[in-house]
Amino acid sequence: MSFLRRRSAATPTGPDFDVLAMDPGDWPGDLGAGLLPAPDGSCQGVFLRYDLFGGRGPAMIIGNLPEGSPARDVADGQVPFEVAQLLAALDNDEPVHVVETEDTPVMHDDNLLIVRRVKCSESRVSCAQFDRSDGVLVTIASWDRPITDELYQLLKPLPAELFQQG
Repeated sequence: MSFLRRRSAATPTGPDFDVLAMDPGDWPGDLGAGLLPAPDGSCQGVFLRYDLFGGRGPAMIIGNLPEGSPARDVADGQVPFEVAQLLAALDNDEPVHVVETEDTPVMHDDNLLIVRRVKCSESRVSCAQFDRSDGVLVTIASWDRPITDELYQLLKPLPAELFQQG
């Protein structure tokens, strides 16, 4: 879980945007959270890693990246940052790339989301992305489990207090 550790003394105090994820109480395993700090200490993203009980490893990573976050800049064919982090957490060092993308409309509460399904060369990876109205890119990367439309109904803003340093 090296990506969850802060690497510098300049650390953000928490995100200045709502983090859209599953409530930790709705997940049957362990939750880890990490902030992606910029050199100036601002928050460039929040990542939540959901692991299954019994030490079976990471099952899902949900990333929230605001506009301007360098983690959003990926080259054509390169997997999203969250997919790369999921594969690293699983010690999977095989090269993986994006095969195709498909836009699908999905309802979330009373809002219509245009979900970009990202198909990867590693078929055990499921990935979906959508932009929120405030410009934050939400990416869900799942290992060996499909991402169904029902998952979006579990997504909700988490309280900022979860991410504050004590």
